Amino acid sequence: MNILPNELLKEQLDTWPEANSHYRALTNVQVREIGVQGIPYHVQFNPARIVSSRAKVDVASVAKRPCFLCSANRPPQQKAIRLLGHYDLLVNPFPIFPRHFTLVETNHVPQRIISRFTDMLALAQTLTDYTVLYNGPQCGASAPDHAHFQAGCRGFLPIEAYWKQIAEELVRLPGATLYVLDDAPRTTFVIRSNNTEKICHLFNAVYQALPLPINEEEPRLNILTLYEEATWTIFIFPRTKHRPSCYYASDEQRLVSSPGSVDMGGVFILPIEKDFLRITSIDIEQILNEVCLPCEQFQSIQQIIKDSVYE
Repeated sequence: MNILPNELLKEQLDTWPEANSHYRALTNVQVREIGVQGIPYHVQFNPARIVSSRAKVDVASVAKRPCFLCSANRPPQQKAIRLLGHYDLLVNPFPIFPRHFTLVETNHVPQRIISRFTDMLALAQTLTDYTVLYNGPQCGASAPDHAHFQAGCRGFLPIEAYWKQIAEELVRLPGATLYVLDDAPRTTFVIRSNNTEKICHLFNAVYQALPLPINEEEPRLNILTLYEEATWTIFIFPRTKHRPSCYYASDEQRLVSSPGSVDMGGVFILPIEKDFLRITSIDIEQILNEVCLPCEQFQSIQQIIKDSVYE
């Protein structure tokens, strides 16, 4: 199964000029490394991602446009591999990763994780060379009206390499552990286990402890999931805001940063070159302070989780 996505990518780059041009451009993409309170972040200048970064995701705007993830509205060149019986694996034509896919539910249903979390685990177990990503409907998803995941090649996100060095155990069950990471101002939970039932138990404890915004159907969060050595590692990033204030600022102060799972995993995507050249560690810290949970609230949620798991 691992080779099928790579074969699909090769075929699509041979037959889909737009995707081919974006993947070729990615080989020359500019990247900077910036440290934020001792945590490494990469900043990527990626002009093709302007489509996602500027996507209007309010209810009225979404209702006005055709769903670009539905099969009837996809580019005619875009081919699919069916996974788990009801997901289409598609080459993402606006890549961040050298190998970047979208995993689209075949039915047009809203972006929600609670009923699909076990699907995410299964997809990560199927795509063992990839990290599977989930963006909540108000946390980076450019299609909040259509359930989907993304998958990017493993080893690309900085957090994958160093998370164990800053992990602090919060809850330990037989065969499963929930950690928090010492990476403020980012707020990060990590679940690690080889047992899906115990993973789901810990995930549900985190999910239920997170605040639910008014008029929204799920807590704001991003998730990364990977599977290696018969074990899942799940990164959960609770959120408060979709986009930081700099996104809406005047020209002098504006940074077009719309953080999703990739950004939370340590690669900030900037589609405008001047933003890429001038962004600083202070800017990234400010963005994370705005979109992540406040420290006191994060600590309070940790206690709620411990109480619910150990009761």
